[in-house]
Amino acid sequence: MTPGHDHHAEGLTAAFWPAVALCVVAALYVAAARRLRRRGDAWPWTWQAGFLAGAVLLPAAFAVRVPAGPFTTHMAQHLLAGMLAPVLLVTGRPLTLALRALPPGRARRAVLAVAHARPVGWLVSPPVAVVLNVGGLWLLYRTPLLAATAHDGWLHAAVHLHVVAAGTLYAFAVCRLDPVRRRWSLPWRAGALLAGGAAHAVLAKTLYVTPPPGTAFAPADLRNGAQLMYYGGDAVELLLAVVVAAQWYAAAGRAHRRAVAAL
Repeated sequence: MTPGHDHHAEGLTAAFWPAVALCVVAALYVAAARRLRRRGDAWPWTWQAGFLAGAVLLPAAFAVRVPAGPFTTHMAQHLLAGMLAPVLLVTGRPLTLALRALPPGRARRAVLAVAHARPVGWLVSPPVAVVLNVGGLWLLYRTPLLAATAHDGWLHAAVHLHVVAAGTLYAFAVCRLDPVRRRWSLPWRAGALLAGGAAHAVLAKTLYVTPPPGTAFAPADLRNGAQLMYYGGDAVELLLAVVVAAQWYAAAGRAHRRAVAAL
């Protein structure tokens, strides 16, 4: 993460195997959706399009050359792979698709067991997801960790993996579109969204004036990257807010219809 790094070549290397894995996952997703439709069950094309867009965007974020400085390039990767792609993947409801497409048997019971396991329930709880996601970013940018990734390829890959995994957990916890052990209420998820968005914005503001320890980014590159983090983060948080608001609207509508029917 220093100015002398070849981020494009590094990104191509980092994106190769994840891209292969995501191609397999995307193929399985399409096959499962086709299976549902062939037996007469509906599976919205918008959900499928969202998942496939996320599957394409995730490796592309590291492979496509960005005409900007190294810190701005890094921040663009963070926004696309760690924030936007996870939201798109989550809106595709992959767990719901797997449960509906798998026939009754050992495989379906195994997926249900994982989804309902207590550790998974805690991981995708809004408070834990916020700490893992935003807390990890504060650790990355406000300690020498980012500078250390420039000299250790394994650490660099681990940081990328954490950013993507934590971003996906955060999007899953806030949207909660798939069935898991515990369904957190809308106020909890909205609160997590507000807390995560605020912490992300404050971190971006600190980066505008103070670089990550141990780095030597050009001042203009640092400011551009911090602004991208601030405004791009707001855009993704707004997208998450739309998902939460749509769920609230649907829940309020169902409650109203039940109240009318009870009269």
